[in-house]
Amino acid sequence: MKGKVHFIAVGGSVMHNLAITLKQLGYKVSGSDDKIYDPSKSRLKKYNLFPKNLGWFPELIDKEIDFIVLGMHAKKDNPELLKALDLDCKIYSYPELIFEFSKSKTRITIGGSHGKTTVSSMILHVLDFYDIKVDYLLGAQIEGFENMVHISDDNDFIIIEGDEYLSSPIDNSPKFHKYNSNIAVITGIAWDHINVFPTFENYISQFEKFIETITDGGVLVFNELDELVLDTVNKSEKTIRKIGYGKPDFEIVDGVTYLKTSEGNVPLKVFGDHNLSNLSAAKQICALMGIFDDEFFAAIASFKGASKRLETIYRDNNKIIIKDFAHSPSKLKATIDAVKNQFSNKNIIAVYELHTFSSFNQKFIKEYLNSMSSANMKIVYYDNEVLKKRGEFKINEKTIKDSFGSDDLIVISKKSVLEEIMLKTNLDNSVLLMMSSGNFSSIDMISLTNNN
Repeated sequence: MKGKVHFIAVGGSVMHNLAITLKQLGYKVSGSDDKIYDPSKSRLKKYNLFPKNLGWFPELIDKEIDFIVLGMHAKKDNPELLKALDLDCKIYSYPELIFEFSKSKTRITIGGSHGKTTVSSMILHVLDFYDIKVDYLLGAQIEGFENMVHISDDNDFIIIEGDEYLSSPIDNSPKFHKYNSNIAVITGIAWDHINVFPTFENYISQFEKFIETITDGGVLVFNELDELVLDTVNKSEKTIRKIGYGKPDFEIVDGVTYLKTSEGNVPLKVFGDHNLSNLSAAKQICALMGIFDDEFFAAIASFKGASKRLETIYRDNNKIIIKDFAHSPSKLKATIDAVKNQFSNKNIIAVYELHTFSSFNQKFIKEYLNSMSSANMKIVYYDNEVLKKRGEFKINEKTIKDSFGSDDLIVISKKSVLEEIMLKTNLDNSVLLMMSSGNFSSIDMISLTNNN
């Protein structure tokens, strides 16, 4: 047994995966949380890590614990945290712990406002295709990988999806600052997390600091087509190698995207400018890891996409249903434009759920101007009951229409009304594009749309 570890807020998506991983490594693991939902609940039960009782129990904290892992769901006044501080226990945020476990490895951190999960997934797909073993930390579950976290004693590389959100309730620095990357990626910069980074300048500064955390002599792979990224990278005087990337040559034939390569055209299962840009980033990282271009193309042809990232979940000769994890104005616009470009002969029915804290900020919502203009039918949905529980400001139809700059926008605030419209909507020769970082109030959109 390697030691005793306790997780405060074990139910988080990364936290529960890390708890499972440490148990597999031989640690004695315990954890607490006041709310745990699936899939965390089922997976913790599978590994006998689900707490006996939900809630916070300071009596679980004692000096026999080697270290505490503190999750973002906990508050600063969490009774277990206060007990751990009183006992002077070693406390890690999960990014700090990942760094501790990967000090001897080559740390590759994928950063950016969007595309992190897709780039990470593409890299791991290619490496898995050639049975190359690496450690990893992902922000979402991907096909073919049971856990979102894998740590070993012997792998040379670790692929880290590094987001810019806060590390823990007692550490307000972004997670991706913690990894001291040997190789880093910046996929794009678009103001997000307004509740944490209240100004555009403050948000940009997090990426400036991210570049400074790269080890001297390290490598930064960056999206040179993104003006904000390019400007941020050019300002940096850090002694690192800088490699820019753009989009590969491609063509679209009968709704399929083909990469143009020296080995011939390579058909892809993914599409859109963002995915193609992400593919270029993944290719650069794989090259730095010793994967030749022809090997990369052979492997990436079978990549189906990360879950909920322009994911085709239904298709027949008449209609297509696509799900995407859109959570910001720039991502929303890019997603709709990509679908419109890919399926230019079909009607695009775009349904977007306002879900994040930023989306309901009266200042930030104006960033959505013209973001849905490419769609033939535009629907914005938000759950008014959820808003009431959050205690956030009362939004209204006029504010949303003005912010999106669209008079023909359909604004819905009730689950029952969205269900009714989906039942009535004609999907003949159409693509239904569902975009949200939430779940549309758990509405079964597939069942509704398959009835028409």
